[in-house]
Amino acid sequence: MTLNGWFQIALYSAIILLLVKPFGAYMTAVFAGERTFLSPVLGPVERACYRLCGVDERTDQHWVAYAVSMLMFSLVGFLSLYALMRLQAFLPFNPADQSAVEEGLAFNTAMSFTTNTNWQSYVPETTMSYLVQMAGLTVHNFVSAATGIALAVALIRGFARRSAKGIGNFWVDLVRCTLYVLLPISVVVGLFFVWQGMPQNLGAYTEVTTLESAKQVIAQGPVASQEAIKMLGTNGGGFFNANSSHPFENPNAITNLVQMVLIFSIGAALTNVFGRMVGDQRQGWAVFAVMGLLFLGGVGVAYWAEAAGNPAFAALGIDGGNMEGKEVRFGIANSALFATVTTDASCGAVNSMHDSFTPLGGLIPLFNIQLGEIIFGGVGSGLYGMLLFAILAVFIAGLMVGRTPEYLGKKIEAKEVKMAMLAVLVLPLAILGFAAIATVVEAGLAGPANAGPHGFSEILYAYTSGTGNNGSAFAGISANTMFYNTTIGLAMFIGRFLMIVPMMAIAGSLAAKKIVPASAGTFPTHGPLFVGLVIGVIVIVGGLTYFPALALGPLVEHLAMNAGNLF
Repeated sequence: MTLNGWFQIALYSAIILLLVKPFGAYMTAVFAGERTFLSPVLGPVERACYRLCGVDERTDQHWVAYAVSMLMFSLVGFLSLYALMRLQAFLPFNPADQSAVEEGLAFNTAMSFTTNTNWQSYVPETTMSYLVQMAGLTVHNFVSAATGIALAVALIRGFARRSAKGIGNFWVDLVRCTLYVLLPISVVVGLFFVWQGMPQNLGAYTEVTTLESAKQVIAQGPVASQEAIKMLGTNGGGFFNANSSHPFENPNAITNLVQMVLIFSIGAALTNVFGRMVGDQRQGWAVFAVMGLLFLGGVGVAYWAEAAGNPAFAALGIDGGNMEGKEVRFGIANSALFATVTTDASCGAVNSMHDSFTPLGGLIPLFNIQLGEIIFGGVGSGLYGMLLFAILAVFIAGLMVGRTPEYLGKKIEAKEVKMAMLAVLVLPLAILGFAAIATVVEAGLAGPANAGPHGFSEILYAYTSGTGNNGSAFAGISANTMFYNTTIGLAMFIGRFLMIVPMMAIAGSLAAKKIVPASAGTFPTHGPLFVGLVIGVIVIVGGLTYFPALALGPLVEHLAMNAGNLF
């Protein structure tokens, strides 16, 4: 570890902190329907969208109607993307003459981009046409991210409203998020990326002759436009197989920093939206503090583990940390930071391969995803996942003092706790269930490139990433098979929708409740005690749920690697 490495981590953290209030204030105004500086330009476009789709922006939806709207929209998006990939050989903007995507892979990819997972079991530049990249994948990068943000705002309204039947209008939230938040930033950032050297064209791939007189095909295309929303919407799903390790997707240190800032910007600012909408910004800062402390702890461990390197190399007199799989351009600190950031935020492969991380270095992103990406996380999903843990924390606090638990003036009763536990337990059910199946059937065992604990970690990480709607991979597993495409696709569906529906039920239940005035026995939810309690609940629930599986993989491998230093 170096002072420069810690400075880079501190600089990144400071930038995110400075963005929270102004970006949070802007998004609060957007979802409240208030006038913003973009309203003169985008207001007519917004109203035209409502008229075209037959949406009455004044209609307030019950939580069931809100959830059904979201599910039907996702279903149509899934089917349209599946059809686009299956028919791409007959469609325009296909200069490389890409053939139709195989049905198992098309199912996996359509489910992946619909659920904001963006897991890629394929090489994009040799599989997808420009039309699929633009009209399919990039469009889903926008709408899947907007869906997650809309759901988080709907849950916030559940806390903020009193004796209300509705939690907002899904279609209005979707349009406003896309028009006022995602699209303007993506346009500006996309132009910045073009300035920094990212390709943005519809030309054919370029064939060149190397210094060794060999022929090489250089892929290109509309990269910058996809890269901007890929990061801002915490999507992942790069234009190239190497993702942000590819110089066309990440040309230099400035673009590397901008991409990392984009990943956390919305997730961090949503904590401020939460505080503003419930009428107490301290509540938002408390949630931000939980996320921030968990993030800093994770990146600290990852950086330490990678900087320490492999003890087998150290015994040979080789020093300098674990540079395997790292981007030499950005170094260990940036690679550890980027890996921790992107595995909290669904951004797929990054500028280092997790398969080449040390066991404890790889354990951090793995465990972060297993918690549900609550550390800022995927846009929207990070906040509503964290609020589920907050509900469990105040319930436990209420039990300890012998009174009905309350959160933001709303009594947390049996229904909310049951729904919160259902949403939280859906993740380990899918992760551990599918991983268990894959370790005992021939089709599952054929995937990992390594045997033993590391091979188990590759399987566990694949289903963790799919269920957590993350999209990153250990990179050592061959997942483009019918078995893995199908089971990981189902894991994505479970992790997204079977968690959302109970969460929406909580939003509807809370919105219908009255506000209970605070009393001397009310547990404060804006101070250090609350922050510590939530962190404790997260660590205990996550540890009890996943520790047996983690002990079989990264922990066993770490102990084996360091066996010579233990005695």
